[in-house]
Amino acid sequence: MTQEAPHDRTLHDGPVVERLAVSVYRIPTDLPGGDATLTWDATTMVLVEATAAGVTGLGFTYGSPATATVVEHELADLVVGHDAFDVPAANDRMSRALRNAGRPGIAAGAVSAVDTALWDLKARLLDLPLVRLLGAVRDEVAVYGSGGLTPYDDTRLEQQLRGWTGLGIDRVKIKVAESWGRREARDLHRTALARRAVGDAAELYVDANGGYTRKQAVRMAAAMADLGVTWLATLIDALHAHGSAGAGEGGRIAAGSQGVRSIPGAVSQSGADGALDPENVRRRTGLTDAFAVAH
Repeated sequence: MTQEAPHDRTLHDGPVVERLAVSVYRIPTDLPGGDATLTWDATTMVLVEATAAGVTGLGFTYGSPATATVVEHELADLVVGHDAFDVPAANDRMSRALRNAGRPGIAAGAVSAVDTALWDLKARLLDLPLVRLLGAVRDEVAVYGSGGLTPYDDTRLEQQLRGWTGLGIDRVKIKVAESWGRREARDLHRTALARRAVGDAAELYVDANGGYTRKQAVRMAAAMADLGVTWLATLIDALHAHGSAGAGEGGRIAAGSQGVRSIPGAVSQSGADGALDPENVRRRTGLTDAFAVAH
């Protein structure tokens, strides 16, 4: 789908968004994937292209193909013709318009993809790297290898982890809380295996994708801390994050990072570090809402 700007429609004095296009791609995975609550054999990417003054910015999310329908029918008319430099205003306009349609979920992914495309467009119009436009805090960023999916057997898990450390990546993350937290023994076995695979020098993170109950999260966090885990992501569902501070003893917790504007304060009130998973910037918040959470 492509939406074009009317020729007589301008806002402010900056370049206006002339075109908003959205497309959907289904990308098969190399192996069956899975985490605490889902399994999959493909990922659906929704790509948004925003154009102004002959320059195009890109944004994407992953989720249901229905995300593209939201972009086309709910958001495109709000963005096309809008000043390309006023990205926060465009984000606010989109969020307000989705009140009755429902801002969380699929609509959040749609806003995120458009918002990211608009920030990329602005950076390209100003001929700046996005990091320069946003403003850097430091001149380098630590990275971690993220995978360790629950369907992987021990051999595959160890190969993946050793592959990352072999590249000099000294932080890794695996999935736990398999089958909605019903396989605790295997979670601990895989965590111990991961620690042996990466050695004592690497940082080890786990992600439960909200698969544990609150009491279970406290118990498993303590056990995983004993195995050298230093970051525990989304141990419980975001909607039940309040009051989970006890799970953080012995490690850092990112609890409830899934869906920020829809549940204000869930991250800051969870007793966690207040961390926002970068994955959710492209899926649920976009850059504009991520700034609001960070500040």
